[in-house]
Amino acid sequence: MKKYDIIIVGAGAAGVFMAYELTKIDNSASVLMIEKGARLEKRICPIKGACLDNCIKCTPCHIMNGYGGAGTLSDGKYNITTKFGGDLHAYVGTDEALELMEYVDQVLCSMGGADAKLYSTGNSDLKTVALRNNLHLLDAKVRHLGTDRNYKILQRMFDYSKDRIDIDFETEVLDVEVLEEGFRIKTKTGVEYECRDLVLATGRSGSKWISTICEKYKIVLERNRVDIGVRVELPAEIFKHITDEVYESKIVYKTDKYNDMVRTFCMNPYGEVVSENTNGIVTVNGHSYADPELRTENTNFALLVSNKFTEPFKNSNEYGESIARLSNMLGGGVLLQRFGDLVKGRRSSARRMEKCFTRPTLQATPGDLSLVIPKRQLDNIIEMIYALDKIAPGTANEDTLLYGVEVKFYNSKVEVDSNLETKIKGLYALGDGSGVTHSLSQASASGVHVARRLAEKYLNNR
Repeated sequence: MKKYDIIIVGAGAAGVFMAYELTKIDNSASVLMIEKGARLEKRICPIKGACLDNCIKCTPCHIMNGYGGAGTLSDGKYNITTKFGGDLHAYVGTDEALELMEYVDQVLCSMGGADAKLYSTGNSDLKTVALRNNLHLLDAKVRHLGTDRNYKILQRMFDYSKDRIDIDFETEVLDVEVLEEGFRIKTKTGVEYECRDLVLATGRSGSKWISTICEKYKIVLERNRVDIGVRVELPAEIFKHITDEVYESKIVYKTDKYNDMVRTFCMNPYGEVVSENTNGIVTVNGHSYADPELRTENTNFALLVSNKFTEPFKNSNEYGESIARLSNMLGGGVLLQRFGDLVKGRRSSARRMEKCFTRPTLQATPGDLSLVIPKRQLDNIIEMIYALDKIAPGTANEDTLLYGVEVKFYNSKVEVDSNLETKIKGLYALGDGSGVTHSLSQASASGVHVARRLAEKYLNNR
């Protein structure tokens, strides 16, 4: 039986920054990080660039799991804001949350991110233009690292803490047992560990597992929403006047037809559309790179409709999964449709795609999204595209591409205090796995926050 002072379950953004901070701050704690995915250099999708029908459903998926979490192979966007990306400010205070995110940005810059431009919507004329068209631009600062630079930064962070923090890769935690003083962790390999403080930082891919632990120990869970939508791809020139100025524009629109909220999410100028495998379900996402030679001629972003259900329905994530499964059933993975075909009520065929001026960056199956996405959500998305066309003319062109489905799953929010500690003393839940955060910046900041509390504890216990 191996014993540690602190065990961190999950090596995503929260876990990585917690390990960094525990390495940086003088303290006596022995620390183990357990990650069910692979180390950084082994995180290679075996079918990258191939047809999605050939997905071999790796367990766990190398894109979603491993050192750095799902954020490793993302485009490395860190939004410094409390307007979106989670509710960390509700626990630690707005000023503290922003200070933590600014600190995360400083660390990223020191690890190789200083050359990445820091954009801001603060003094942008875009906000005024958007308001004139009933669109709302959310305030934020964003540093875009790019998938390539993000990978290198994470490697440096690993090198920084690897001699201080023990890490077990490709090790899945099955269960947690609360002891009289501390915890016992049982893994799929049969190895068991004990610790005094346990940090659950499993990210979104570990949401169901965290829910089982909370239900086992009667820790209150607040059911969260699920966002369902599409990934839009169009020529980069259409959004160039926006992306050159603010890079990541978080635009919110309230539809006339249903009074529902639709928002842009994860904008990738000159990027590529990618697929990802979450618990065996193939959905769509987007990346962009810092290296000009890796850039494409297109920009992509998500349009998401928020769905928050009332009693008695509680299974919001299962609802999103069922829609994604339907897309996988019809298209073998991700479906692709021209906007012009969608509004005309016809499917996009291989023949129609051959005549499309916008060249897709992801090999997907031409089809009909109206057979997958519920009418209400699809009506909202179409209305949002026409609204965006007013500030970015060309958005509603016939050859604008829509990939479906994009689903953003939100973990049930774990009841924690201002230290992100549950009602069980010594058991912490942080990052996206806790439902408290929904972004790289806030997840990373939550890891720093808890690391400082525990470092203080083990400094005093020498």
